[in-house]
Amino acid sequence: MEFEESGIGEECGVFGCVAAGEWPTQLEVAQVLTLGLVALQHRGQESAGIVTSNGASPPTYTAHKGMGLVSSAFPPEALLKLRYGNLGIGHTRYSTTGNSELQNCQPFVVDTLHGKIAVAHNGELVNALALRKKVMRHGVGLSTSSDSELITQLLALTPPMEELDAPDWVARIKNLMTETPTSYSLLVMHKDVVYAVRDPYGNRPLCIGRLVPISKLHTSGAGEGDTEGWVVSSESCSFQSIGAKYYREVLPGEIVQISKHGVKTLSVVPRPEGDLPAFCIFEYVYFARPDSIFEGQMVYTVRQRCGQQLAIEAPTDADVVSTVPESATPAALGYAQQSGLPYIEVLCKNRYVGRTFIQPNTRLRQLGVAKKFGALTDNFAGKRVVLIDDSIVRGNTISPIIKLLKEAGATEVHIRVASPPIRFPCYMGINIPTKEELIANRPEFQDIAGYIGADSVQYLTVEGLVSAVQGGIASLQEKDETIGSKKTSRRVGHCTACLTGKYPVELEW
Repeated sequence: MEFEESGIGEECGVFGCVAAGEWPTQLEVAQVLTLGLVALQHRGQESAGIVTSNGASPPTYTAHKGMGLVSSAFPPEALLKLRYGNLGIGHTRYSTTGNSELQNCQPFVVDTLHGKIAVAHNGELVNALALRKKVMRHGVGLSTSSDSELITQLLALTPPMEELDAPDWVARIKNLMTETPTSYSLLVMHKDVVYAVRDPYGNRPLCIGRLVPISKLHTSGAGEGDTEGWVVSSESCSFQSIGAKYYREVLPGEIVQISKHGVKTLSVVPRPEGDLPAFCIFEYVYFARPDSIFEGQMVYTVRQRCGQQLAIEAPTDADVVSTVPESATPAALGYAQQSGLPYIEVLCKNRYVGRTFIQPNTRLRQLGVAKKFGALTDNFAGKRVVLIDDSIVRGNTISPIIKLLKEAGATEVHIRVASPPIRFPCYMGINIPTKEELIANRPEFQDIAGYIGADSVQYLTVEGLVSAVQGGIASLQEKDETIGSKKTSRRVGHCTACLTGKYPVELEW
C-alpha cells in the first residue's frame, strides 16, 4: 500500500545533465532535465525546480521553480526560458525538513567569491542544528528552514587552507563531508561542471547514465564517441525515458566531476574505520521505482525475493495470494511462487482518486482508501485470501480493505507484510510518523489482527529482509572496485534504523 496513505513520505529526487562535445549544444538539456524529474516524481510531489547554465566564464544561470507536480511546475514558457543551457540540475521535493513553501524549493543558487553555485540535495543532515549555528557564527543568515540551503552556504564558505584567488571545490566538498557524515546525495553545479557527491555511508542513492543516439540505445555498439551527454540521477529508472544507458553508481564517499569531456572521480572520502555502508533498506522495500537498479540488482527482483522469504517465514493455509495494488505486487508474486498458491487480483484500483495523505483526519482517510478500490468478487468469493502489503504503519488504512474483501465474499483474509514493523523515526531523509503514532509501538499491536479485522498478520523479519536484499549482491565479501586509477574495497551494508533503532551514526540534537 502506498506509504503516503499511512503517513510515511518519500524523500526527494535529484537529476543533472551535462551535454557532451562542442557548446552551444544541440541537446535540449532543459527537456532532458524535465523528463528526468518526471521519472523521479514518485520521490516527491510537493515542488520542483531546474537551474541551467550556459557554462561560459562567467556563466549565465537560469532558474525556474514551481509548486506541485513537474508537469504543472514546468509549462512550455518555463522550458523556453531554460532552453539555452548546456548543463543543468533539477530537483523534485517532498519535505522532510523545512516547510512546504516555494522558498524551500530547490535547487538553491548562491553567489560565492568565485561565482555562482547551484545545489540540489536529497537527504537530511543528522547534525543540522549544530551546522546552522556554525554558519550563523560566520555572519551568514539563512532565509529558509531547509537543510539544502545550509549545505549550499557551507560550500560557499572558504576552507581554512584555500587561497583567495584559487577556489578548490573538491576541498570545499570534502570539508562539508567532514562536517556532516550523512545523509545526502548532492549535485553541485559550478561554471561548466556538475559535481555528483554521495555521503560516506551511501545512505541515499545516486547513479550516472550516458546519453546515446536512440538508434544505439538498445545495442552494445554505442562507444564513447557516441556519447551525446551525461546524466546523474537519484534512480536509474529515469534513464530509459531520456535515451540514456546506465553507466554506474556513485559510490559511498565519492566525489565525481561530470563535464562535457566525461566523468572523472576526484576523491573518495572514507567512513570511520570499521563502519559499514548504510544504504537505506527502504529504498528496496518501497521508495524506489521497481525498475531502478541499486548495487547491481533490480529493485523488482529484490521485492520478489522478499515475498519468497516471507512465504518461508510465514506460510498460510489459504487458497489464493493477492496484493494491495500495486507497490507490493512483486512481493506477492514471490510469495505465490514460493508457496505454490495461485496469484490473482482481488482489487481494482481507481487511479483518479486523490492521495489520502492530504486528508486531515482518520475518518476521511479511511473513506479515501475505500473509495480507491473496487472488489473483483468473482476472483475470490468463497476463498481464503493471503493479502501481501509492503507495510502497516498506523494500521488504519488496511482495515477498510479487509472489510471490503470479507463483505465481497472472502471467507478469510490473512495479511502478510513484506517488511518488518517500523518502530523508530528516521532522521536521514524519510518522513516517518512519530514513535507514538506507529502501530508497532502501540498496545493494539499485541492483537493487531483483531485490531485491523484480519484472520492473521505476520511480518517479514529484519534478518529475512536483509537476507533478501543482500542475497542478490554479487559478493557480500569485500570486493575490489576501480575508482579512478585506484582500487578500493567495496563492502555491503544497509541502514535498518527505522526497524531496529540502530542508527549508522551518533545522532546530534
